[in-house]
Amino acid sequence: MRIDCQSHLFPRAYAEALTSNPGYPRAARTGAAYRIDYWSFQSFHLDPEIYAINRVLEHMDAERIDLSVVSVNMPGPEALEPELGIRAARICNEYLAEVVMQHPDRFRGLACLPWQDPPSALLELDRAVHELGLVGVMFYARAGDIEVDDPVLDPVYARVEELGIPVVLHPTVPPWGATMSDHSMITMVGLMVEQSTAALRLILGGVLERFARLKVVQPHCGGVLPYLWGRVENQTEVMGRGREHISRPVGEYYDRVYLDTVSPSLPALRLAWEFAGADRLLFGSDHPWVDIGVFTELLEALDIPQDAKEKIWSGNARELFGI
Repeated sequence: MRIDCQSHLFPRAYAEALTSNPGYPRAARTGAAYRIDYWSFQSFHLDPEIYAINRVLEHMDAERIDLSVVSVNMPGPEALEPELGIRAARICNEYLAEVVMQHPDRFRGLACLPWQDPPSALLELDRAVHELGLVGVMFYARAGDIEVDDPVLDPVYARVEELGIPVVLHPTVPPWGATMSDHSMITMVGLMVEQSTAALRLILGGVLERFARLKVVQPHCGGVLPYLWGRVENQTEVMGRGREHISRPVGEYYDRVYLDTVSPSLPALRLAWEFAGADRLLFGSDHPWVDIGVFTELLEALDIPQDAKEKIWSGNARELFGI
């Protein structure tokens, strides 16, 4: 069995909602498509047709993907003005639930939450899980001005932990992105740094200390963290820096974090495998941004035991998402 744990959809109704956000990010219609603007320094072209379900299924079938765990692509509702974020989260979650209902053997969905309003996020979390049947939660690296380790979010983390579902960190355009807006460096590097900083905040900010059973997924082969982990450990364990909110070695917390295979590089995938091992690595493709076949070929080329590959293809995902 093959399960793709990072595959994206984008409801047209959500794109329309983005056009009414008074700040950034926001959308502007360009014919049948949209331009998503992040401040003045980054824009993306959004064509909802590339997310059409029949197209997604064709690509899945071509690479023998049995099931995809789908989520709404960035920007997440937590980046919006609070009232709009609440409405947008409901739009996204209802759309994902409809897709799953229409194709129950092919899809599972990850909920969006209005993290910028924790009481509303709690209400939407319970609705998404208990009424809509979604199997995890997305968090797009920050909630406006709220960082992922802010204690104001603790009630939401506590409820996610109680429900036994994972939080999946996903990058978004960082507010400091103007410093690397030239040469498409935000998409090359900035997104990975933003996601990696969020994952490190969950550890150093004490979130994984306070919620010892919280399940976390950091996609994109761990961003930049596996490559830089020796430096993280030297700073925390040798220099004693950044340890104000943790009581154990920093690696013990990161040992709980799942990675996925989304980096189009065999050396990067090999490092993720060496770093996370067979039990904490998930197959993902980042469809439709990257062709699924790029990642099926890389995993097939990775020289590891077949039983380990089976865990990466589907075993870990079945356990993590309750599939």
